[in-house]
Amino acid sequence: MIWTIISIILLSLVKILVTCLPTGTVNWLIRKFETHSKLNEENICLTIDGKPLEGDNKTKVINDFNEAIFLKKHYIFPGTEELFLNPDTSEPPLVIDTKRGKKEIKLFLYRYHDHIDVVKQDKKKIIAYSLLSDNLQKFSF
Repeated sequence: MIWTIISIILLSLVKILVTCLPTGTVNWLIRKFETHSKLNEENICLTIDGKPLEGDNKTKVINDFNEAIFLKKHYIFPGTEELFLNPDTSEPPLVIDTKRGKKEIKLFLYRYHDHIDVVKQDKKKIIAYSLLSDNLQKFSF
C-alpha cells in the first residue's frame, strides 16, 4: 500500500518536471535535433566552384539561407549517398563549411527553379532536405 502511494507521488513529480521545462532547456533540445539550423557569419567559409564568396554576397547568402522555408526531408537509402552529393545539374553547388560545436559540417546547396536542395554532411551521416527561398534561387554567383 505504501509503495503504491510513493510511486504515485514520484510519477506525479516526474510528470510535472517534464511538462514544465524552462525555456532555455526547451530551446536547447529543439536546436539539438533541428534539420535546418541557422548559420553564423563568423565561422563560415562559402565557396562556389572552388572560389570563395566574401563581403556583401556572403552576408546576403547567409541571411537568405537562414530565412529560407523548410519544405521536406529526403530519405537517403544506404548506398545512394553519391546520388545526393553529385546530382545531374549544370551549375556547381554552393558549398558552406561551418562548425557546430566540435562537429565540422559541410552543406551543399543545389539550386533549381522551384526549390533548393541541401545536402548536409558530417563525418558520420548525410541528411538531405529541400528549401524554398526565392532570393537564393535567383541569386547569381
